[in-house]
Amino acid sequence: MNDPIAIALAEDIGSGDVTCQYFVSDEQRGKARIVAKEKAVAAGVETARDVFTTVDPILSAHALRLSGSKVNPGDTILEIVGPVRSILTAERVALNFLQRLSGIATLASKFVEAVAGTGAVILDTRKTTPGLRTLEKAAVVAGWGAESPLRSLRHGHGEGQPPRSEGRPRVSPARH
Repeated sequence: MNDPIAIALAEDIGSGDVTCQYFVSDEQRGKARIVAKEKAVAAGVETARDVFTTVDPILSAHALRLSGSKVNPGDTILEIVGPVRSILTAERVALNFLQRLSGIATLASKFVEAVAGTGAVILDTRKTTPGLRTLEKAAVVAGWGAESPLRSLRHGHGEGQPPRSEGRPRVSPARH
């Protein structure tokens, strides 16, 4: 299983959301909004939307802000309409993706702003969370960073540079 949404849902709800099944009528319909609580760069919006429709294809999940959009407190990012049980079942996983990826995009945008005019470029990294590499790299790009052209280089050393020595790193003795 390589689908991060499927993995996250399996981990979060397993065979079903027992709380919703017990306390929420399967007949109840409603509308939910995901709203920004602080100034940020949205990322993972499409993934969060897909979480809702993966849980229940009947849900209508509409993105009002796309990944890469600046958002302010109170801005609605997603609106979801449909069975309340399905909305509540998907909510935590959708928020987890949205919050993590928006955090990455927001931080990337701060770095991009910090180096503006210097000629420096903020690149993504190969050091990502297992299973989330594609999503996290897209979040850097959503924050106006760039995709690294150095994908083929291994172990973090560039062309013409020797690989790090095997074993323990050399440490200079402390000077007092």
